[in-house]
Amino acid sequence: MPWNNSAWAAVRRCPGYAGSRNTPAPCWARSFSPYANFGQVPLPAVQEAVRQQFARWGLPASLRVDNGPPWGNFNDLPTAFALWLVGMGVRWHWNDPGRPQQNPKVERSQGTAKRWCEPERCVSAAELQTRLDEADRRQREEYPTAAASRWELFPELRHSGRSYSLAWERRAWDLALVEEHLAEYGAVRQVGANGSVGVYDRARYVGRAYAGQYVLVQYDPQAHGWLITDAQGRELRRHPAPEICRQQIVKGTFGKSS
Repeated sequence: MPWNNSAWAAVRRCPGYAGSRNTPAPCWARSFSPYANFGQVPLPAVQEAVRQQFARWGLPASLRVDNGPPWGNFNDLPTAFALWLVGMGVRWHWNDPGRPQQNPKVERSQGTAKRWCEPERCVSAAELQTRLDEADRRQREEYPTAAASRWELFPELRHSGRSYSLAWERRAWDLALVEEHLAEYGAVRQVGANGSVGVYDRARYVGRAYAGQYVLVQYDPQAHGWLITDAQGRELRRHPAPEICRQQIVKGTFGKSS
């Protein structure tokens, strides 16, 4: 694979790139959601839920996440969702694909919540949510002992110290942070028979003369566009990147395919 056999090996790609390992396994348990997997949940719904949590607990300095949309994807560039949070100054830490042990406390807490809440006994999503809220409260406010709860041992659990509101987001969201972050990535593409490569959900023309060859796609923040080079670092083509803008990133209207 050219990625490992060229200078491109040192170029960063999105740690959320996970290939087929993100494919959900069949499940016949009771489901409270109309969606087969979380990746099918509309992005605006995810954003609204995240905003609610930020308003309650404060804006985090960073997020540690597993792979799969909307956090990561099958691509090698950050998702629109990831870039949206980058624009608010939130850093990302993606676990390596297929390595849940890299986030053991969260994985264990999910197992604990499942045992305590017994979702198989719930008759509705509302009942399950009530049980989850109570389990969450007990974990924070009563454990490990009544004399010294997690809230007392770790006061920062009450709030991150970084206030959030939708009004603040509208004022503070910064495209420059997104462009700076995106410039760290490199996407290897094989030029198609029509002379184009895919970047997010758009085709970028390189040239029919390069059909079958591998090229590197990078974001140039000074030019606000895509730079395409060959294995020797020679510039082949530049393209504007109109999708890298506040409106499309905040609304999540790009990057659904590569």
